[in-house]
Amino acid sequence: MKNLACTIALTFLAGAALAENKVGITKDMPSVTVPTANGMVEIDRIQDTENQLSGEWALTSRPCPDFCIQPHSPAEGVTTIGELELIEMLKDPEAVVLDSRTRDWFDGGTIPGAINIPYTYIVDELAQLGCEPDFDGWDCAAAKPVALFCNGIWCGQSPTAIRNMIQAGYPANRIFYYRGGMQVWRLLGLTVIGGE
Repeated sequence: MKNLACTIALTFLAGAALAENKVGITKDMPSVTVPTANGMVEIDRIQDTENQLSGEWALTSRPCPDFCIQPHSPAEGVTTIGELELIEMLKDPEAVVLDSRTRDWFDGGTIPGAINIPYTYIVDELAQLGCEPDFDGWDCAAAKPVALFCNGIWCGQSPTAIRNMIQAGYPANRIFYYRGGMQVWRLLGLTVIGGE
């Protein structure tokens, strides 16, 4: 009976220590649940404190061109955001989080709640973002707030999409750029759906 009590006490203390050391998103936000096309998904961080990036996501040096470091803001009037602001947009039913990568990248894993419109087709798909076609192109008076991301700070897919959206008439002040993209999202151990 004494051994059982000791075992229970040690188990309780170990559980309390684990709970205390949980890898949260912030001190006050251990996880967040967001809507996706397939239902609600919980975003949290990988709890293994020994976890490391591997494969393509661990690469630090890529040839430029094509993989040049992107500017902090891809266009005047666009707001660059981080992970916490992106999570807020994922929770906002009026906002759209857009994975602007090509379909093969999207299928390899994406941020829960993101939709995929490849950067090569963005101007053709502005109706999904609240714009109306008109004889001169697009009327984007009712454009939704949209956050775009791609593979990381070396990826030009989102900046290209953003510049093309603005040229087509999308208001820059309704565009948000998650510059860290999938590489930083993965680096932080945040939930990825699809792929691997």
